[in-house]
Amino acid sequence: MKVKQILNRIYVNEMDQVVTFYENLLREKCSMRFEHKQFHLEVAQVGSILIIGGSDEVLKSFRDTKAVFIVDSIIEFKDFLLENGAMIMKDIKETPTGVNMIVKHLDGTIAEYVEQRN
Repeated sequence: MKVKQILNRIYVNEMDQVVTFYENLLREKCSMRFEHKQFHLEVAQVGSILIIGGSDEVLKSFRDTKAVFIVDSIIEFKDFLLENGAMIMKDIKETPTGVNMIVKHLDGTIAEYVEQRN
């Protein structure tokens, strides 16, 4: 059971300008960018920043999630989290990049857990 990476989530209305800003700030190129058509979102990753773009109305239901934990086994993490006082808010489901779940940690922090496809 291993956390491979933790991403900070930011929410924006204008994707291109923000992606360029973080590429210049971090001196890294955008490593992932796609449209999540089901939710009317665009998602990009620059370094440890996950940029989620959409309208204010669409983003409203996502803004409380503060971080993304990319893990090697979402099942093992689900078991661990439940045994340690966390609450599963949205259970494991398929996403464009693998599988995910939304969890409320013991301290109240809401985080997304993702097991990516190889």
